[in-house]
Amino acid sequence: MTRRLISSGSSFEREIGYSRAVVDGDWVFVSGTTGFDYSSMTIADGLGQQTEQCLRNIEAALKQADCELADVVRATYILNESADFAECWPILRRYFHEIRPAATMFRAGLADPRMRIEIEVTARKRR
Repeated sequence: MTRRLISSGSSFEREIGYSRAVVDGDWVFVSGTTGFDYSSMTIADGLGQQTEQCLRNIEAALKQADCELADVVRATYILNESADFAECWPILRRYFHEIRPAATMFRAGLADPRMRIEIEVTARKRR
C-alpha cells in the first residue's frame, strides 16, 4: 500500500505542518480547505467566492491524487455562521449534484477571521 503526500503550496501547510491531501491506497483524504487562492495567498470577502475557491482548491488536490470530484464519498462543511450555509447551496449543488457524497455541516470558529467556510473531503479512487 502506498502513501503519498500532496501539497498545494499554501504557506499554511508549511507553517502548521500538514498536507493538503494524503493518498493512502485507493483513499484520498483532503484536508480542510479554505477559500484562499494559494498562488497569491489572497481570499475574497464573499462567501460564494470563497466556496468556489475552496472547491477549485479541492479539485486541484484531487487531480494531483489522480482523482476527480466524482470520486468524493464524504464532504464536511465548516462555517463560522450556520445561518450562512444556505448561501452555499447553489454552488455545492453545481459541483456535487450528481455525486451526492455523504455530508455534514457544522459551525465552528475558523483559524482566520477572513475565512467564512472550510471544506474537507474524502475520496476513493475508482478502479
